[in-house]
Amino acid sequence: MSQNWDKEVDVLVVGSGAGGLLSALVAAKNKADVLIVEKDKLWGGTSATSGGGIWIPGSDQARASGFEDNLDDAFTYVRGLSKDNVPDENIRAYVNNAAPMLRWVTDNTQIRYIAAPYPDYHAENPGGSVTGFRTHLPLEFDGKQLGADLRTQRFPSPAASLFGWLNWTFAETTELLYRTKGWFTHLTINMAKYWLDWPFRFTSRKDRRLTLGNALTGGLRLALNERNVPLWLESPLTELVREGDRVVGAVITHKGKPMRIGVRKGVVLAAGGFDKNQQMRDANSPLYPTAQISGGVTSNTGDSIRAGEAVGAGTMNMQSAWAAPVFYVPGEDRGRLCTIERALPGCIMVNQKGERYLNEAASYHVTGQLMAQRQLEHGDASPSWMVFDYRYRHQFPMGPLYPLIPDWAQNGAVKQILKKAGTIEELAAQMGVDPAALSRTIAEFNEHAAKGEDPAFHRGQAAYDKMYGDPRNTPNPCLRPLTEAPFYAMPIYPGDIGTNGGLMTNAKAQVIDDAGKPIKGLYAVGNNAASSMGESYPGAGVTIGPAMTFGYIAARDMTGGNE
Repeated sequence: MSQNWDKEVDVLVVGSGAGGLLSALVAAKNKADVLIVEKDKLWGGTSATSGGGIWIPGSDQARASGFEDNLDDAFTYVRGLSKDNVPDENIRAYVNNAAPMLRWVTDNTQIRYIAAPYPDYHAENPGGSVTGFRTHLPLEFDGKQLGADLRTQRFPSPAASLFGWLNWTFAETTELLYRTKGWFTHLTINMAKYWLDWPFRFTSRKDRRLTLGNALTGGLRLALNERNVPLWLESPLTELVREGDRVVGAVITHKGKPMRIGVRKGVVLAAGGFDKNQQMRDANSPLYPTAQISGGVTSNTGDSIRAGEAVGAGTMNMQSAWAAPVFYVPGEDRGRLCTIERALPGCIMVNQKGERYLNEAASYHVTGQLMAQRQLEHGDASPSWMVFDYRYRHQFPMGPLYPLIPDWAQNGAVKQILKKAGTIEELAAQMGVDPAALSRTIAEFNEHAAKGEDPAFHRGQAAYDKMYGDPRNTPNPCLRPLTEAPFYAMPIYPGDIGTNGGLMTNAKAQVIDDAGKPIKGLYAVGNNAASSMGESYPGAGVTIGPAMTFGYIAARDMTGGNE
């Protein structure tokens, strides 16, 4: 049947994270007329709030760093970790197209990535890389080039910036963490540049030196602007329009009114998961039930997953999420990911019985999974507690708690959740934990930590554990006894940085039905699609890396282009 369209385009992209922006850019490069719609008043999605890392096997950048990767090894590694219901061809499509995607981004945008000596999360597994160079990190980007669009770019996560407003690179994070030579000078220079960015600073808190996920999404937005690709904000998807075996358009609410958008080539769903939809979590996600503490952005409510289901799309692994331990600061709209702190010497994690129950230095996904499973089985891990001593407190951060800044000068909401006492027993009483149990746990931990050992959970043995340990601390960079009073505790929760179950797709990123048949004209990438990682997290960057790679694949497939 013929449709009455308010507007027609070749390609409609729903969502403005890295996967959506790149699919739009590749389609535009292949001469398609493209429209991007974003539900929120800010663009960039969860990608903008992230570290911007991407996991890319066999890249040019890795080769330039002296690492000759093997794509069969990368496939073996991911295949061994992913779920059985993820098809081999989807994993192959990712592994084989990731490096060409990054090469395309390098050739067609100002975005630059470096391969980092960042070990895979399960580097000792078959095909894993102990030396790293599959994780790639973005270099900084000059946000002044974005003009007015910079004002509507989503801010980085508070966990990926200093004080919630000063952008930093991974190198600067390391420099501040260990306070290496020159750290104070470099920090002072960056803060001066931020505050002296006049007259812009009088009207915006935004740091125009873009780093991490802001650098990635900023570079993509600039390239789209150069191709005059429009991005409509506050324009949520209402429904998809299907005729026969094909999606032919969508209904979008734009400027408060419904608009029927016809598509000649296809729709790319790239609007994230259902992180902040409590009803969908209740129905699908027993291990990660709490929307409030998810690190995902507030606009991720699963609208496009439901729209896909309404036109016959199948779903897969809806119980799954990118698990993570998170701190929750009262009044904030999401949890803060805990990545580094757990691996540093001088701290432990305990449950509500005052007992350790995991290797604190494991990847945040593994840690989050173990916490969630513990909570499901025993009901004593949400919250758990990060316990640390005076030396740790003044040497390292603990989530929203900054070192060097006195307790009284910390954020008021942070002070609400921080516990402090002169003895372990007094601290346990404040935590609501059995004092004898916590004292016993710490005494046992201290005995072994003094020798650099953790016979219970082997903290500091794996290559990844050491990645975030303190190399100055010997013999184990992750272990030191907790001995210096006063002692501190902060609640930490089993959460996530987003859901990763979603619409079923094939190796071309086409959405498929329950019988495995593609729905023509409909594609899904990122957390809109069921991840090719299954319920695993092979390495830093396996969220955005596949989102961009399958966005690249989808755009080339629907346009028939070679660009």
